[in-house]
Amino acid sequence: MGEIIDLKGMLKELDESVRDELKTAPEVVDSGTTLDISKLPIEARRWLKVSGVFAVVADLKGSTKLGTGKRAASTASIYEAGTGNIVKIFNRFDADFIAIQGDGALALFWDEQCFERAMCAAITIRTFSADFSERLEKKWPDSPETGFKVGVAEGRLLVKRVGTPRNPNEQEPIWAGKAVNYAAKAAQAADRHQVIVTGSVWDLVEKNDYLSISCGCPSGPSLNIWSNVEIKNLPDGEPEAQGRMLFAGWCELHGPQFCQAIMDGEKKRDDVAHLRAEVQKSQFGNLLAEKARKARELRHLGPR
Repeated sequence: MGEIIDLKGMLKELDESVRDELKTAPEVVDSGTTLDISKLPIEARRWLKVSGVFAVVADLKGSTKLGTGKRAASTASIYEAGTGNIVKIFNRFDADFIAIQGDGALALFWDEQCFERAMCAAITIRTFSADFSERLEKKWPDSPETGFKVGVAEGRLLVKRVGTPRNPNEQEPIWAGKAVNYAAKAAQAADRHQVIVTGSVWDLVEKNDYLSISCGCPSGPSLNIWSNVEIKNLPDGEPEAQGRMLFAGWCELHGPQFCQAIMDGEKKRDDVAHLRAEVQKSQFGNLLAEKARKARELRHLGPR
């Protein structure tokens, strides 16, 4: 027989812990735009604040039905091929933190080139998603439609390590702030092979010709790779809810060049000067989007 659990005593202890925690606010230390996760406190009541964090969430569509009618080994293979490779993509773009969440994954990017790394990772996942689902559908034609949905958001986060003291295997960072939650909501609002970015992320995307304007295949550069989207599962009146949806992945011909240019910090292309002004107008055509942009400017959202 196992050890007798003192349930009443445990609940009382937990309640006292909550009472003591809420008596006084914990210490919050500003870490700027840099963070060393290995040095996060666990026993001290100290949270670190890091600014300008980009969160990318990849969520697998229809995952609860993927294993239906398949052997356990086949289901495991699908998850390894899907989520396992999403983690590889995040690693390739030097994500500063990665967490597997069910059938998908979360990555956080901060410090140098955080925006560029996050967006390149998001578009690479969208590109990979199409090839991934095509292979699954060829092998299992009767399987439900699947593919990765991607959300990107940014903002300030608070972080602290929680878990069992002196046992690293039972410790994890906990992130408090809108960026992670909003990226997850954006991913939920997307369909497979789509990337949805929140409003302040788009404010940065539109300033980069390699991200906001198509490469030109097959009929010349255009703005038709993005469309306005309202992320309806965000709070009413939230300026971040007026975002954009990306339908395209990396072009097979120009993708490597564009990805490298973004990572190198390039923003302007000589071939699209005539379209640059139209990028901003394309969202200003949406009254809600224009109001949301002004609200973000007043609130000084966005790390740059």
